[in-house]
Amino acid sequence: MTLEYILINLKRELIRTLAVVDEWFDRDPALLQYRPASGGWTASEVLEHITLTNHYLLIVIEKGTEKALRRKHELTEPLAIPASYTLSNQALLDIAQPDVFAWQRPEHHQPTGEKPLCEVRRTLRDQLEQCLIILELLPDGEGTLHHTTMSVNNLGKLDVYQYLYFLALHAQRHIHQLKRIGQEYTAPSVACDA
Repeated sequence: MTLEYILINLKRELIRTLAVVDEWFDRDPALLQYRPASGGWTASEVLEHITLTNHYLLIVIEKGTEKALRRKHELTEPLAIPASYTLSNQALLDIAQPDVFAWQRPEHHQPTGEKPLCEVRRTLRDQLEQCLIILELLPDGEGTLHHTTMSVNNLGKLDVYQYLYFLALHAQRHIHQLKRIGQEYTAPSVACDA
């Protein structure tokens, strides 16, 4: 698979995933505020959490982008991407799957419910735009020139492209959670026989 193909698919994955998240803002307000029987987050809290996590991932991604671009300018030979380069491995793909591994979420990724949903939605859309701008800045493999450690699921060092993919996979993980909330909300309640 060529780098061009990988980057086109990464762009599509970011757009598709964040569009699915964005659609949740149009759901019934009662569904968005429904607290699951397990006591977990409401859909609106999940949406806020996604944007909080994106915020902190994008800080790392922006810094990595700057360092990768500096490294490109320091190269004395043209940048060569190995033919074996891949965006993902199984540990990275597992990020999108709920319940595959225990995830220790940092406290600052905890939703507060203080932000209006319209502002959370605007933030999500701005974050997608930020991701697409980063991809435009790194069209020729520059994103492979800088790696940053990712401790989640023992992923180790990820390049800038892989961090962007992580962002999309994290959102996909929560799309599963949103679907479960929606299914529970619409499931007919079981009447107890007395």
